[in-house]
Amino acid sequence: MLKHKRKFSSKQFVIKTATVGLLLNMLASPASSVLADAVKTPATTEAGTTATGTATAKAAVAKIPSVESLGLNVSSAVLIEPTTGEVLLSYNADQALPPASMTKMMTEYLVAEAVKNGQLTWDQKVIVQENASQQIGSRIFLAQGDEHTVKELYIAMAVGSANDATVALAELVSGSEQQFVTLMNETAQKMGMKTAYFINSTGLDRADMPSKYRPETDRETVMSAMDAAILAKYIVTDHPDFTEFTTIQSYKFRDRDTKPMVNYNWMLEANKDIANFKAYAYPGLDGLKTGHTSNAGNCFTGTAVRDGMRLISVVMGADSEAHRFTETKKVLDFGFNNFEIKQVVAAKSVITGNETVPVQKGKNESVSVVTDAGVTFMVPKGTVTPQIETAVTVNDPSTLVAPIPNATAVGKVTYTYKVEGMSQVQQKTVNLITAEEAEKAGWFKLLMRAIGDFFGDLFTGIKDLF
Repeated sequence: MLKHKRKFSSKQFVIKTATVGLLLNMLASPASSVLADAVKTPATTEAGTTATGTATAKAAVAKIPSVESLGLNVSSAVLIEPTTGEVLLSYNADQALPPASMTKMMTEYLVAEAVKNGQLTWDQKVIVQENASQQIGSRIFLAQGDEHTVKELYIAMAVGSANDATVALAELVSGSEQQFVTLMNETAQKMGMKTAYFINSTGLDRADMPSKYRPETDRETVMSAMDAAILAKYIVTDHPDFTEFTTIQSYKFRDRDTKPMVNYNWMLEANKDIANFKAYAYPGLDGLKTGHTSNAGNCFTGTAVRDGMRLISVVMGADSEAHRFTETKKVLDFGFNNFEIKQVVAAKSVITGNETVPVQKGKNESVSVVTDAGVTFMVPKGTVTPQIETAVTVNDPSTLVAPIPNATAVGKVTYTYKVEGMSQVQQKTVNLITAEEAEKAGWFKLLMRAIGDFFGDLFTGIKDLF
């Protein structure tokens, strides 16, 4: 005879009865139904998850001098690094100003493009038309009906800034100079040049164009220093053979010419051995284009390479031919003396705290992830460990369903870096990709996982009741 009898409350009885009923129902149901329910009812999540972090190591570096400390005597100036697009120096850089013959950089770019895509060839003959023969200013005195090759005219444009050669090439590409101008303005928009507006292929003031070939508009050609730098970036990037033309120190256009044309770019490194120019020769400088009119003053878009790093500088509105080069030296020195390109993150890097992402219906419940590309920033010279902020965004979990192939983008990583003393923030975003294939699990494993999850949730709920 039992002396003690255990008593059950009505609450406990209901819970136990419900538990037994659910278990019997699950065992009686087809496996496919259980699996389907497990797949159809994922845990509720946000559309994506984001995590941020900041590198704690911070190296002591020299402070970047202010632009004001350079004492620039120009209307505007800018300095950029073309592979990152970073602006290292900016002084009235967005102000639209007359660029004079720096306009010819767009003509050079478009002619080089026409050769690259097969529209023209360098040895193609060009017959000079009336408009080209009537140009004034810098020229090689082409007569209507003269014949020269594309390459000869291109050299005359790049080295001697010849307006007549420039117009002859523009007409060859588009049929007329004004049709070519339309192409120039369309290309400027595509390049992201915000202030640029062209009325001719040369950079001459409207009043200096042959009256018969002036545009109806009374506007003038304008371009900011930033726009000129953007244009130069496209030249050095899309046509790396530009130096074949820009480094020519002198060129005899015709056999009968008594003197060769001399490159207006006094800063060419090769000029270090030329008595008249050696004071201006700059190490690594190999381009790009000078400009001068009474309205524009003296302008120069320069580019130089040092220790594997290319910089592009623009100065506009210098008060003399010599000063456009002395001011350019200040700008380039500022860049080469204070900055270097540094890879701050290597490709295939693992992000601490985000080594994996969850995967639904996979053999494993997560998959390893890495970045798909490296990240390069401009940093103060001598920086060992720049302080980089990292923000990780993972795709909506409902989209991360096995099978997922290797190298599939499953999120984004954004790196942010700011140089102390500079207002501009550098930022780059790369993909977060799977480092391996996430294979789909078999139906039995998914079933067992669903049952385990069910009972885990069930008994957690029961425990919470007490």
